[in-house]
Amino acid sequence: MKIERVRVKFCGFTRREDALAASALGVDAIGLVLARRSKRFAGIGNARDIRRALPPFVTVVTLFMDDEPGFIAEAIATVRPDLLQFHGSEEAPDCVRYGLPYLKAVPMGNGGDWRAVVTAHPQTAGFLFDGNVAGEQGGSGKPFDWAQLPGSLSAPMILAGGLTPENVGDAIRAARPYAVDVASGIESTPGVKDLEKMRRFVAAVRSTE
Repeated sequence: MKIERVRVKFCGFTRREDALAASALGVDAIGLVLARRSKRFAGIGNARDIRRALPPFVTVVTLFMDDEPGFIAEAIATVRPDLLQFHGSEEAPDCVRYGLPYLKAVPMGNGGDWRAVVTAHPQTAGFLFDGNVAGEQGGSGKPFDWAQLPGSLSAPMILAGGLTPENVGDAIRAARPYAVDVASGIESTPGVKDLEKMRRFVAAVRSTE
């Protein structure tokens, strides 16, 4: 079966110039981490500035992990993202209360069971399958066994977890996801992107189509 165009999300930006370089490569979405425990924490003011610098038709996603509702509401009002992404133990009411579409991360490390998360989030815009263990942050660069992935879902599948320019083609052919999401696989250090790795990642995705 022919694979349709796979969407690409680059995540974990802390520098405006990196986000602009990614958008110039044609990525579909830019992820800004506002989970304060993360080593890729962008900060609300910096995230706002990155968001304002981006051209039209690039989706801006803000990522949270068990953060306080007041902090999330402040971040949304300041940054004005298009989409939210939740990586913690958030339940569906915690995610829908802000009135924006959201993605729910599914931890797959150590053979994590995706079924409970999928069942608990019928309103999500998509499920992001990541290589971390429940309770750990995403963006760890940990891959998981793609054979664990479900054959079908009620919402689009986004594949993350240890993706790199070298393995993303194999991942797409194995899992046939709606989109792929990468942070550490395109970095020189956490939060600082490597332009050549970004270029090679996009090229590897496009070669599967």
